[in-house]
Amino acid sequence: MHIPDGYLSPETCAAFGAVMVPFWTTAARRVRKVVKSRFVPLLAIGAAYCFLVMMFNVPIPDGTTAHAVGGVLVAVLLGPWAAVVAVTSALAIQALFFGDGGVIAFGANCFNMALVMPMVGYAVYVVLTRRVSLTSPRRALAAGIGGYVGLNVAALCAAIEFGLQPVFFHRADGTPLYAPFHLAQTIPAMLLAHLTVAGGVELALTAGVVAYLQRANLPLLRINHRDTPEGDADLAPARRVGGRGAFVGLAVMAVLTPLGLLAPGRAFGEGNPRDLALRKYHLNAVPDGLRHYAGFWHHALFNGYDFSHDQHPAIGYLVSAGFGLLVLGAVVLGVCAAARLRRRGCVREREGAVV
Repeated sequence: MHIPDGYLSPETCAAFGAVMVPFWTTAARRVRKVVKSRFVPLLAIGAAYCFLVMMFNVPIPDGTTAHAVGGVLVAVLLGPWAAVVAVTSALAIQALFFGDGGVIAFGANCFNMALVMPMVGYAVYVVLTRRVSLTSPRRALAAGIGGYVGLNVAALCAAIEFGLQPVFFHRADGTPLYAPFHLAQTIPAMLLAHLTVAGGVELALTAGVVAYLQRANLPLLRINHRDTPEGDADLAPARRVGGRGAFVGLAVMAVLTPLGLLAPGRAFGEGNPRDLALRKYHLNAVPDGLRHYAGFWHHALFNGYDFSHDQHPAIGYLVSAGFGLLVLGAVVLGVCAAARLRRRGCVREREGAVV
């Protein structure tokens, strides 16, 4: 679902970037409620989880791959606006340092995965958990269903964005300038991958984590459910909020990231433009705009999650995972610190005005 540069026109990318600006602004304001408390590191952990889970590719029957995102889980735990910040941070690091997703197409990728997915998935979760206790098994299942629906709606958005390119951007003779795939190709390809495989992975991960927290760390689950009754107290032993288990889980995920290399093929629309156009879709030539903008960002430090020209891909994956976690933690904590300082400045201004 990471759209590379060149597949969407610059006009499309600019439009999605403009659409995301007010949502990013709102998310930054809303997340101040989180940074007021000691739960700030959890936002960084959420971003790190999204980053790592997107490194695990799973094979699709048509020869491509797909992956989960994790945005709905962050929305369930910290709220949908916190998920916007977390997934946006993960996508930014992936694009800039790993060449995963385009820099020009960053706004479109954020629209799909950082906005549509957590908002839709969280809405489904809220509807399915009305008058449901915090420890009810139905709540974990609802979170999983929300993840499944959110992921597939985001995939549908990406498919539509791909499929509309040859309709609106083409030469006078009808030759596509950017993505050469029509809706009849993009929608089946994207939905096949996500309805059958990736959505199931998203459902299992989201439901599994929520079910675990219901038994192991209910205070962590309560952060975004302050007014929800607990239900069966025997299922939720009293514990204080802690991040030790989350850190251990992230460490295990980081060590296991090379498993993503076992999935053959690449995701739909993420391969080399020449190979996609000429070999798989039998086009006469790569579209001009696609060829011009593909690989626009040439400064990825670990391009393709590797640093040695694929000579040691497993080591490259491990190093990439560790580096990504460190950068993500620094970025998210920096954003939270900036929000906190701005909030303090606003308080001082109000106090000065009163004096």
